[in-house]
Amino acid sequence: MATATAPARPTARSTRRPRLQRWLSANLIRIYAALAFAYLFVPVAYTFVFSFNDSGKSNLNWRGFTTEKWANPCGAPDVCPALANSLKIGVVATLVSTVLGTMIAFALARHRFRGRASTNLLIFLPMATPEVVLGASLLALFLNAGVPLGLWTIVIAHIMFCISFVVVTVKARLASLDPRLEQAAMDLYADEWQTLRRITLPLVAPGIVAGALLAFALSFDDFIITNFNSGSVNTFPKFVWVSSLRGIPAQANVIGSAMFFLALIAVLFGQFVVRRRRV
Repeated sequence: MATATAPARPTARSTRRPRLQRWLSANLIRIYAALAFAYLFVPVAYTFVFSFNDSGKSNLNWRGFTTEKWANPCGAPDVCPALANSLKIGVVATLVSTVLGTMIAFALARHRFRGRASTNLLIFLPMATPEVVLGASLLALFLNAGVPLGLWTIVIAHIMFCISFVVVTVKARLASLDPRLEQAAMDLYADEWQTLRRITLPLVAPGIVAGALLAFALSFDDFIITNFNSGSVNTFPKFVWVSSLRGIPAQANVIGSAMFFLALIAVLFGQFVVRRRRV
């Protein structure tokens, strides 16, 4: 007579696997996000921590905590003149590229004209072209035209590649607008200028501001194109590159940390304004 066998009891190892799999499936996105943020912000944290390093000309080894570098960020030679040049170039390039890029975005988004598709393609070319190619091409252009390299050649070069980013940002904002809002303004006897000033521009303003911030960040951060067309003018990225050969001073870490926190405050302020408007 056959005897019935008792069912096998699950072991501790076999019960742990389903729990581990369920936990991984539920938290895999969080793990990826944590790793991605760590990858992005570990260099920023390193820069911020070493801005308090009690170092001399070289800032490669930790020698002690001090706030002296934050109290005197211009203590390193040539760091503040280089920063001033980068700020001047960034402001001028941002203003010009924002104005021109916004007008180009309105033309591409609101009008149909011959060569519109080719214009769209040409706008994307500076974004897709390697910076080495752009820098070398602009250098050849300036040398052949007899233009002396200096502050204004950097500004012209930065305006050229910043316009594309402004156009793409503003154009995306224009594409998301509801045209019925402008039509309603026209129905309420507003002319084209009043509709542009009171309806269109306030709605497009977040895209314009985003494009301007992006243009400033790209201009302030650029090294390759600037190095080709700067001549003897020193900018903050060039200062960091030259200083890296002997050890970047802590003042450069101070300025980099300050720029990061200013950008973070600007982003948080923009998010706050957007939420207040929604409420």
